[in-house]
Amino acid sequence: MASSYDHEAVEKKWQDRWEAEKTFYATEDPTRPKFYNLQMYPYPSGDLHMGHLRNYSYVDLLTRYRRMQGYNVLSPMGWDSFGLPAENAAIQTGIHPRVFTERQIERMKAQLSRLGAVYDWSREIASHTPEYYRWDQWLFLKLYERGLAYRRMAPVNWCPQDQTVLANEQVVDGACERCGSPVVRRDLEQWFFKITDYAQRLLDDLERLEEWPERVRVMQRNWIGRSEGATFTMQVEGTDLSFDVFTTRPDTIFGMTFAVLAPEHPLVETLVAGTSFEGEVLDYVEKAKNATELERMAEGEKSGVFTGRYAINPVNGERVPIWVADYVLMGYGTGAIMAVPGEDQRDWDFAEKYGLGIVPTVERPDGWEGKAYDGPGRKINSGFLDGLEVDEAIERIIGWLEEKGVGRRTVTYRLRDWLISRQRYWGCPIPMIECPECGWVPVPEDDLPVIHPDVEDYAPKGRSPLAGVPEFVETACPRCGGAARRETDTMDTFVDSSWYFLRFCDPHNDQAIFDPDKVAYWMPVDQYIGGVEHAVLHLMYARFVTKVLHDMGLVPVDEPFTRLFTQGMLIKDGAKMSKSKGNVVAPDPYYEKYGADAIRLYELFIGPPTDDAVWSDAGIEGPSRFLDRVWRMGTEAVLEDREETPADREMLAEAHRTLRKVTDDFDRFSFNTAVAALMSLANRLGDYVRDGGRRETFDQVFRLMLIMLAPMAPHIAHELWERRGYGSMLADEPWPAWDPELVERRVVTMVVQVNGKVRDRIEVPADITAEEAERRALESPRVRRWTESGAVRRVVVRPPRLVNLVVADSR
Repeated sequence: MASSYDHEAVEKKWQDRWEAEKTFYATEDPTRPKFYNLQMYPYPSGDLHMGHLRNYSYVDLLTRYRRMQGYNVLSPMGWDSFGLPAENAAIQTGIHPRVFTERQIERMKAQLSRLGAVYDWSREIASHTPEYYRWDQWLFLKLYERGLAYRRMAPVNWCPQDQTVLANEQVVDGACERCGSPVVRRDLEQWFFKITDYAQRLLDDLERLEEWPERVRVMQRNWIGRSEGATFTMQVEGTDLSFDVFTTRPDTIFGMTFAVLAPEHPLVETLVAGTSFEGEVLDYVEKAKNATELERMAEGEKSGVFTGRYAINPVNGERVPIWVADYVLMGYGTGAIMAVPGEDQRDWDFAEKYGLGIVPTVERPDGWEGKAYDGPGRKINSGFLDGLEVDEAIERIIGWLEEKGVGRRTVTYRLRDWLISRQRYWGCPIPMIECPECGWVPVPEDDLPVIHPDVEDYAPKGRSPLAGVPEFVETACPRCGGAARRETDTMDTFVDSSWYFLRFCDPHNDQAIFDPDKVAYWMPVDQYIGGVEHAVLHLMYARFVTKVLHDMGLVPVDEPFTRLFTQGMLIKDGAKMSKSKGNVVAPDPYYEKYGADAIRLYELFIGPPTDDAVWSDAGIEGPSRFLDRVWRMGTEAVLEDREETPADREMLAEAHRTLRKVTDDFDRFSFNTAVAALMSLANRLGDYVRDGGRRETFDQVFRLMLIMLAPMAPHIAHELWERRGYGSMLADEPWPAWDPELVERRVVTMVVQVNGKVRDRIEVPADITAEEAERRALESPRVRRWTESGAVRRVVVRPPRLVNLVVADSR
């Protein structure tokens, strides 16, 4: 940028002033409409890079734009400072997680401030502080009181690298989403939140989230995974044992040729105990335990083992062999299935592999050449269901099962309860105490917070490092007073982020998790911005906790986020920009060379916000040159004091048309086209000044341009506004309305041709009539020299763009 513009000095001046005057701080003001603008709060585990700044530029633009529109804007910032990212970074650096985290928070705050991103820093929170995690623990106790927090033995996903449990959602392609290590299965006592009690509400209420991306709603819908069908009981032949089976296709029950139990099913060991099948079955079960659910459900050849036992089909009394196979999961349905190879391809493949029977129960369409068929049709080989269509047969068989007392209509969900236990140091302690006499006892609310102790050895060892701190572990039972031990697992960091947006409404309350009246004013969040990678984890948990707090009467809404925006990724060297891939672009050198405004404009201009964009070091040059032109216009423009002309009026009209477009673009999150529109206006205004622009018109247009530029490149816009004496601080200027008359009654360039060759261009009203267009064309001095020597034989008029004169003898 030109030497006359000292971007470092100007940017620091305005950043300091906005903070000193608390320009963008929010207060509860019932006389003004509120706008809660929030981005997903970050992990303070590394420096910000250009990929992060893209997201923060969007959020800051909205804060400034909505404030100018008259909203009381809440735009807070905080830190997701517990959890694996911060702990792993601390382990790598050898610095205590608390020291590392707090140092990194200050570093990231400075980087955000240098961008010119404005937040209400009086509301800053950090989840690793006792002032915050006290209320994590209070929330746990409330869920425990309501039967929504419980402890049980469960097979869990175990990351051997991070030495901790992972939720199903944290396992990606069989590996830990954090470190990429292969995940194994273990049986551990764990704490869970009973999110499944809210499965149907979570599913139903997705329909209300009309301003969420459809792909996010689909991802949540699929993760909840509602299935309708029937559960029925199968007796084990020759015993008093039985097991329940869930199926979404009970109409195919006559085609069952075998049954399958999950390796973890509690009946498996009993079935094979003392038989010749015991060794093979138990070996298979042990092997299956080491595979993740994703691995077991993956495409590919299925395996299984026969138990030597048979079950009885309740509808026809036929014997069906009982197998154990790892493609059946204990966590879905009942952990047992009826296998119908004729209508299920997975069962067909298994039956073919092991020589089991295949009985079709639905008539195939003409020309069918496939194997299993799961489409509609008439029932066959199905006893009293024969001849019925599938849907009718489903209803008939459910009625029969219920009438006979061997089954019932059932709804199941793929969603599992939320496993919150973590065997790591850097997390919120779980406020529970284990007493030999009383069992598990909650910590009294008056004793909160259970303080997270500082320890020197916090490396993962397969159990929580807190277990090695006697002064933390050893305590008295709150119920009987006897010797007891604290729970040493810590909470999943997603507990911290499941309600932080509510704490921002009342961040310094030391008497309650928040004031319900303040939450009632600010909630729901009007605009939430973050990555689509959180579609299932964070967003689902936040919706769940909000519904629980709503049911407790503390929150007036049961959905936390009205509008959700998921931004595209910034790509470099063919991959998402990330520290782990070594392809991050640090902003500091660009701040020094180009300034924050040029970075912001480039981040906005690089492409549609929803799309991934490829970073180019040279790309920032264009926005930088644009800002240079704006600076020169604002400080060096030579203007005339004269009466208004049609050209002046058209220049002002162009500014209003740009205002209309930029306003619409901002509302639609089309920030890249808003930047392009302003660049076009600046080019037009530059031409206007060179052609002898009128001072009053220039100021009218330049004022509008600075207002439109303020949310995108605020430092230069504020500085030029002040230098030109346009009024008080630009941030306090209301967003203007465009003049409909100026926007619609525009001037266009009409081309005049003589025998097909362009002889003149004339500025005319956009609504000019054909008669008026012809008259102006004939009166044009440039055209008349081509018509004087010959008769005009024909005139072709296409208002307002074209007039073509056909002349008999033109030169």
